[in-house]
Amino acid sequence: MGISRRVYPLVTLNPYQGNWTIKVRVTDKGPLRTFRNARGEGNLFNVELTDEDGTQIQATMFKDAAEKFYPKLELGKVYYISKGSLRVANKQYSTVKNDYEMTLNVNSEVEEALDEKKKIPEFCYNVVKIDGLGPHVNGRELIDVIGVVQSVSGILSIRRKLSNEEVPKREIVIADESKKTVTVTLWGDLATNQGEKLSSVVDESPVVLIKKVRVSDFQGVSLSSNPASIMQINPDIPEAHKLRAWFSEEGKDAHMVSAGASLPGGGVRTGSRSIFADRKFLSDVILPTVGDGKPEYFNVKGYVSYIKPDQAMYYLACQSCNKKVTEDSVSSKFWCEACQKTYEECSRRYIMTVKFSDFRGEAWISAFNEQAEALLGMSADKLSELRSQDVESKVYSRELEKVTWVPYVLRISVLQTEYMNEKRQRITIRSLSSVNWEHESKYLLEQIASMKKEA
Repeated sequence: MGISRRVYPLVTLNPYQGNWTIKVRVTDKGPLRTFRNARGEGNLFNVELTDEDGTQIQATMFKDAAEKFYPKLELGKVYYISKGSLRVANKQYSTVKNDYEMTLNVNSEVEEALDEKKKIPEFCYNVVKIDGLGPHVNGRELIDVIGVVQSVSGILSIRRKLSNEEVPKREIVIADESKKTVTVTLWGDLATNQGEKLSSVVDESPVVLIKKVRVSDFQGVSLSSNPASIMQINPDIPEAHKLRAWFSEEGKDAHMVSAGASLPGGGVRTGSRSIFADRKFLSDVILPTVGDGKPEYFNVKGYVSYIKPDQAMYYLACQSCNKKVTEDSVSSKFWCEACQKTYEECSRRYIMTVKFSDFRGEAWISAFNEQAEALLGMSADKLSELRSQDVESKVYSRELEKVTWVPYVLRISVLQTEYMNEKRQRITIRSLSSVNWEHESKYLLEQIASMKKEA
């Protein structure tokens, strides 16, 4: 094949260029998929191409081109490619940072480059620190993250509503030098294969690099894998070695805080949108039309005005999957229905309600384990100890009273549910943080500016 060896950097390409040749490594390759539309059906697949500068572009092949190049383009190999076309990238579906995406047709030329392979990186990544996830919440862009694994849950099966298909799911918690943690939900093969490997070495605090995860506002901020995600355990890269050294010297004894709790109000930050855009009063939240059909999310500022001391507060949980366990009164062991196993020990996890008030109203709000721990400043196991001693000491009651009438900003979800033909509103804390008075000052300035515009 007579391909010109004048190589163009990917960064110089645009849709208006004619002849060009690129030298790239295939750093990711998707499966061969079938599509159907009004013009018929056929196969397609995507690859990610990386040049020696680390610039990446996504290339797609359809129908005959897909059949031709799928067996030829091998993951990790370097190729000279020419006679393709470029167009503006659809950022909703693109998995790399590039303004353009490439299409190869049956007339495109692809030849393996057997020279100087090492000049092109085999693995590209653009890591976002855990304390920097806020601006990416609910965005279209997929991000890369690296962290030390703190915990690995058991595997669960989730049934999809549309296809009725069961999909394996596993959650891991990772931390980095920012002393922040974030929960990453792994789906599919990552949950079963890589997730199982992680589970077997979790006591060694492995470092994981996960590419192409989505950032959501669940629990303030969390990460979720998708079919394009890639996970490497203990990768041989400088960032991983640096993180390992930090954890060995300092991180293993550091006090970690959830990344969601560090966001202003646990709120969403997307683009130039104000972080106060969904700040509401409780009187607006408790309306019967709010959360009807699907959950709605808001920030509220106020106070925990009351915690019922005689409520259940917590449940006995499996230390592997966090699901409820039942205690055998004879053997004093614990049975987990989800894991189908008996355990010697269990842990307690919060599931409690608090009355939250602002100057416009009040509401009973549910708090689960992570949020209740942040609120009370102790684990459910510790609170259980205090509760058992409370007949005389009253320490338990005082601990609950300590958190009342302290200002907080909550990120909440609101959903209308139905029970016994009666509609009920369920409000749940997704994250909470102490009031940041600098942010509150900005909020007041925004309110004043808005009033001036309306005047």
